[in-house]
Amino acid sequence: MKKMISIIAFTTLPAFAMAGSGHTDTHHGNAVNAKGHHDHATSSMNHAEEGSHKADAGKPGDPEKVTRTIEVSMEDSMRFAPGNMTFDAGETVRFIVRNNGKITHEMVIGSVDELREHADMMRTMPTMKHTESNMISLDSGKQGELIWQFSQPGTFDFACLVPGHLEAGMTGKIAVNRVSSH
Repeated sequence: MKKMISIIAFTTLPAFAMAGSGHTDTHHGNAVNAKGHHDHATSSMNHAEEGSHKADAGKPGDPEKVTRTIEVSMEDSMRFAPGNMTFDAGETVRFIVRNNGKITHEMVIGSVDELREHADMMRTMPTMKHTESNMISLDSGKQGELIWQFSQPGTFDFACLVPGHLEAGMTGKIAVNRVSSH
């Protein structure tokens, strides 16, 4: 019996070691796994609960409730097309995002301050991969989608946070209009 318990303990130790291999990035409170990938999955919910700007910009959209589809291209000229968009509060938008460039680009929705703060973090962790619902990262020639519901009126931003891209001007603006009650 002792031998069997020892065998079980030794076979499960690697699993516990793997599970504990991530650490918390104290700057953002987000987990970073052993490969250096930044796991935003839980931080998104934490930010929304704390009332951050991301919550102001909206929330993950329900694919069944998409009211509009917008195609966005990302270019090596460090530009998005379109670079400015306007929606109504409450709209759920499917962004079909395509990287037409030869290098990796991403689209991240948030406030200017959040985007700059996150871009600073990206410079210290350049291999970080995003998994949060307000962002998509695409390799050259790839396409993906981001579904987002704009909850309230305001002006929000989007940017590519690959190191150097935000600084090169790879940003855009989103205006969310109040829906009239008429």
